[in-house]
Amino acid sequence: MKIAVTYNNGEVFQHFGHTQQFKVYETEGGEIRSAQVIEADGAGHGALAGQLGQMGVKTLICGGIGEGARRALAQMGVALYAGASGSADAAVEALLAGTLKANDAATCNHHGHEHGHDCGEHHGHDCGHHGHDCGGHHGCGGRG
Repeated sequence: MKIAVTYNNGEVFQHFGHTQQFKVYETEGGEIRSAQVIEADGAGHGALAGQLGQMGVKTLICGGIGEGARRALAQMGVALYAGASGSADAAVEALLAGTLKANDAATCNHHGHEHGHDCGEHHGHDCGHHGHDCGGHHGCGGRG
């Protein structure tokens, strides 16, 4: 099974729509067989979800993620574990061990109504509801 993690310097990157890399793991029998870092092919949840689908990824581990991205991944049959942080390798090991839990609070739903996009499209918007700093960018989008 292929598992992808939003990735930056060994850690789970904290905003799906702005990740520049994925670490993709090939697993078999509950063990990691191989892993490689892949450059993200585009930006925004549509392009990123499409890339994961084309690579045959079955599970995504990430930090924060918007509702539009959640829907795009669900349409492709990609299982989602949002709200992860820390070591990407440790997150995959926790998933394989059955101890990684999804965090529905990691959704960018603070807008109060459905926009169909991720919070990175709001310049300078503080996504503090994730419980982290969205990878050190100014308000998730990093465009401040």
